[in-house]
Amino acid sequence: MENKNINRRGFLNILGAGALAVAVSGCDAKSKKGNAPGSIASGEKKSGDMTYRVNPNTGDKVSILGFGCMRLPTLHTDAPDGNNIDQDAVNRQVDYALEHGVNYFDTSPAYCKGFSEHAMGIALSRHPRDSYFIATKLSNFSPDTWSRKNSMAMYENSFKQLQVDYIDYLLLHGIGMGGMENFNGRYVDNGMLDFLVKEKEAGKIRNLGFSYHGDVEVFDNMLKMQDEGKINWDFVQIQLNYIDWRHAKEVNPRNTDAEYLYGELEKRGIPAVIMEPLLGGRLAQVNEHLTGKYKALRPDDSVASWAFRFAGTPKGVLTVLSGMTYMEHLQDNLHTYSPLEPCTPSELALLESAAQEILHFPTVPCTDCKYCMPCPYGLDIPAIFSHYNKCINEGNVKEDAQDPEYRAARKAFLVGYDRSVPKLRQANHCIGCGRCRSHCPQGIDIPARMASIDNYVESLKRNRG
Repeated sequence: MENKNINRRGFLNILGAGALAVAVSGCDAKSKKGNAPGSIASGEKKSGDMTYRVNPNTGDKVSILGFGCMRLPTLHTDAPDGNNIDQDAVNRQVDYALEHGVNYFDTSPAYCKGFSEHAMGIALSRHPRDSYFIATKLSNFSPDTWSRKNSMAMYENSFKQLQVDYIDYLLLHGIGMGGMENFNGRYVDNGMLDFLVKEKEAGKIRNLGFSYHGDVEVFDNMLKMQDEGKINWDFVQIQLNYIDWRHAKEVNPRNTDAEYLYGELEKRGIPAVIMEPLLGGRLAQVNEHLTGKYKALRPDDSVASWAFRFAGTPKGVLTVLSGMTYMEHLQDNLHTYSPLEPCTPSELALLESAAQEILHFPTVPCTDCKYCMPCPYGLDIPAIFSHYNKCINEGNVKEDAQDPEYRAARKAFLVGYDRSVPKLRQANHCIGCGRCRSHCPQGIDIPARMASIDNYVESLKRNRG
């Protein structure tokens, strides 16, 4: 792969390294209005104090750590209605998050098989309404939900499930997937965008924005609407991490570099909400060589914390979303952001070098969003990719049977595969129907990847080394 030289001055200026990170640090997590934004110098420690960013449009003082509700804790068995969310665990995590300064919660009608909003409504309604910000989405992805009637029903149901009479942050979900035709069908032709603008004027929506995936022409057109005075976007949600910052197209040609996306938002003063800071978990488990470099500099910090610090460093970032299935994920992220220590210039250079190194490893760019699920033939697509990626990062993918480590790697891969993915849900059951392709925001050719992984598994079974 061609080695890309980093433009250090531009890179560091845009990220706002060190003292350029606009933030408010304090323990008043329940206040929606912040004081004038302050500055946190790199290295300053105030243990236990969450870092906040101020939304310039509303004055909201938002925790830099946002609670993503796509991957809530689950029970082992489903209820009759299909809801397997562990509500008690969700309640405990929400209570702990609020107690430690987290006040931004991001959900959607599409998350957790449609039950995420309901679970968050139960958990959050136990707390004062002004102690948290709730973000949800108009997730009318399929054409049968594009009609005004169905889109309205989805919108109104969000209020019911969340048990609120206003929504703090409402997003048009997945803008860019399917191009402008898709956007117009979902939000323009049915009058929903005009309706949502009126809802904002009436106070039912406090901030109106969109989440972006895919087609950069659509992203540019959305910002053009603001430039022409047709609408004001109060915030925009983008995918940003230290690989996608400058190498998004190397992961997937359909993707857009976060450097460009963030830069366009910063020019217009539009706050950025960050999704996929770990790139679907890939940046929480990097190869041992990079892990050693990270630990040498910050021995007490997790590998994941490097990605979270990177995502929070740009001064125009309002909050960084993390899907925290387990309490230890929440606790680790609280450690990272209480307070945030923005990445130093030398750390940013290290992460750029790490991004280039990671791209040499043939991992699958799956973010575990589960939009490809359910598979009509029963495959657990995200789990298959997760195990394969984990084995690559741990060095347990070996093709040369003469390699002295082949037998140990072979055993680790096959045993781990059977433990993490039930046999009836493994890659060999893929028939290549392709129904999953159009649902993947990362543009992964899922059937081709399944065939490749299955071929590798079969080769391991044949060749014991």
